[in-house]
Amino acid sequence: MRWSYSLGRIAGIPVQVHISFLLLVGWIALSRGLFTGRPGPAFAAVLLLLLIFGCVVLHELGHALAARRYGIATRDITLLPIGGVARLERMPEKPSQELVVALAGPAVNVVIAAVLGVISRGLDRPFMDAVTRGSLLESVLAINVWMILFNMIPAFPMDGGRVLRALLAMRLPYARATRIASRIGQFVAVLFGLAGIVGSNMMLLLVALFVFLAAGEERTVVETRASIEGLRVRAAMLTEFYRLDAADPLSAAVAHLMAGSPQDFPVTEGGAPVGVLTRDRLVSAITRYGDHVAVGTVVPRRGDAVGPDSPLDHALSGMRAMGLTALPVVESGRLVGLLTLDNVGDLLLVRQALRRHMDNGKA
Repeated sequence: MRWSYSLGRIAGIPVQVHISFLLLVGWIALSRGLFTGRPGPAFAAVLLLLLIFGCVVLHELGHALAARRYGIATRDITLLPIGGVARLERMPEKPSQELVVALAGPAVNVVIAAVLGVISRGLDRPFMDAVTRGSLLESVLAINVWMILFNMIPAFPMDGGRVLRALLAMRLPYARATRIASRIGQFVAVLFGLAGIVGSNMMLLLVALFVFLAAGEERTVVETRASIEGLRVRAAMLTEFYRLDAADPLSAAVAHLMAGSPQDFPVTEGGAPVGVLTRDRLVSAITRYGDHVAVGTVVPRRGDAVGPDSPLDHALSGMRAMGLTALPVVESGRLVGLLTLDNVGDLLLVRQALRRHMDNGKA
C-alpha cells in the first residue's frame, strides 16, 4: 500500500504502518498535552494506542496464519487509523475454510481478553469492573472485548460478514450467499449512519459509509468472479499491444501512449518480461526524471506473470490482491499477451450483452 513503511516481519509476513497511522499517533500526543509541561497523560495515551494496535496486529495475524493453513499466503499486514488489513493472496474457496479464517481473528482477541481477565482477577478485581475501570490493563481488556463484539457484526468487511457469508454458502451458491450477506451488511451500515446522525457522531458516520461501500464492493467482486468462472486468461488477454525494452527511453512509451495504444506497457529485458509500465507510473517518472531515462530504471521489477490457460477468475483475484491493473501473459517463457482490468471489464460487458440477447430470444 502506498505511503506505508515497513515495521519488519512476523512469522514471515511483512508488517507495515501507513503514514496516516503515524499522524494519528502524533495528533493523540499533541491533543493530550505533550508540550504543556505535563507529558505524562500524552505518553500514557500513546502507549494505550500502541497496545491497542498491537492487539490489532495479532488479530490480523490470526487471519493470516489460519489462511496459511490452507495454502493461502498473506502479502502484508498494514496498520491504518481505522484498524488493520491483512491482504490475503486470495480468499478460501471452501465455505468451511473461510469460516475458520474469519473466526481466527476474533479468536485471538478472545484469548487476549481471557489472559487479561485472569491477570485482573489476580489483582482482586471482578471481571466486569476490569472492563469498565480506567487503568491501562483494564482499558486494553475492555477494547479487546469491544473488538470482538464489533468484528462479529454481520457486515462486510467485518469478520461477522464473512462468517455469515460462509454459513450461507454451505447451503446456497457462493454468489447468492454473498448477495444476501452484503445486503444485510448494507442494512447494518444504514443503521450505523442513522445512529451517527442522531448522535452527531462523525466517526460512526464514516464507519457506516465504509461498511456500505465495502459490502457493495464485495458483492461486485464475487459476481464478477461468478460471471467469468470457467474462462481462461486467453479469453480476456490483449494480443495486440506495444512492448517496451528496459533500455528504451520513456519518450518511446509516450509516443505509443499518444498514438492511442493501451495505457499499460509490458517491459522486457533479454526477451523476458520484467514488469509493466502503467500510465500513472509513466507520468510520475517523467515528472521526476524527464522522458530520456531508460524504462528499466523506473518500472517496478515484480516478475509477476500468468499463463494463457490459467483460470481467469484466479488471475483477476491475484491482480486485485496485488493492486495491479495489468499482468503479462507468458507461455514457455515468451510474452504472448497482456491481461488488463479494462479488457476484463470489456469481456464482461460483451458477455452480459450476449446473455441479454439470448434472454430476449427466449422471450
